[in-house]
Amino acid sequence: MGFNLDFALSTVPTIIGAIGTTLLATVLSCLGASVLGFTFEMIRRGGGATGLAVRFLIDFIRSTPVLAWLYFLYFVLPFYGIRLGAMTVGIVGLSLYYSGYLAEVFKAGIDAIPKGQQEAARALSLTRRDTVVFVIAPQMLRNVAAPLGNYLVSILKATPYLAILAVPEMLGRAFDIASETYRYAEPLTVAGILFLALALLISYGVKRVEQRLLAAGRH
Repeated sequence: MGFNLDFALSTVPTIIGAIGTTLLATVLSCLGASVLGFTFEMIRRGGGATGLAVRFLIDFIRSTPVLAWLYFLYFVLPFYGIRLGAMTVGIVGLSLYYSGYLAEVFKAGIDAIPKGQQEAARALSLTRRDTVVFVIAPQMLRNVAAPLGNYLVSILKATPYLAILAVPEMLGRAFDIASETYRYAEPLTVAGILFLALALLISYGVKRVEQRLLAAGRH
């Protein structure tokens, strides 16, 4: 069975119609992972028993496959009376999974800030919250912009996992077409090209943001 270009083009509207779901899951998961990852890192830096527990949690998250989190949230939680929609499970699962990795990114970004600046903040009697918001966070964002962008692309590429939960993202739509027509090459190729285009677009956007942050830091 050869590659039929006309059939491939006919699948584009259906697959591209799911691009909104794919982007929504990507952006919300990245935001969730960023907030959780930064929170984990700040708690870990606090030390003590809580910091040690979060350190273990980060290692645990990074040692488990993303599918395990999705299956747990979708199939195990209902036994305990917690039922979440498929899209919610997908976003929460990806947020939790990537929060472990982003905690390490934020750790590297904070470690790169000269310690003298935090000591100066303490000398000026800034509270811990003000030190984080006005001293650490702005500089850390410049340090982590590039790796954060890479993880945004990684989350985009992980959204096809949501197909197992019947979330109508792009690869899921491609498989729907393939199962109905018994032609896999065309819809999967179209989905692959669209994922590549989105990844390149995000990478370009992240690079522009990184350049702006670096330029702002020099002023």
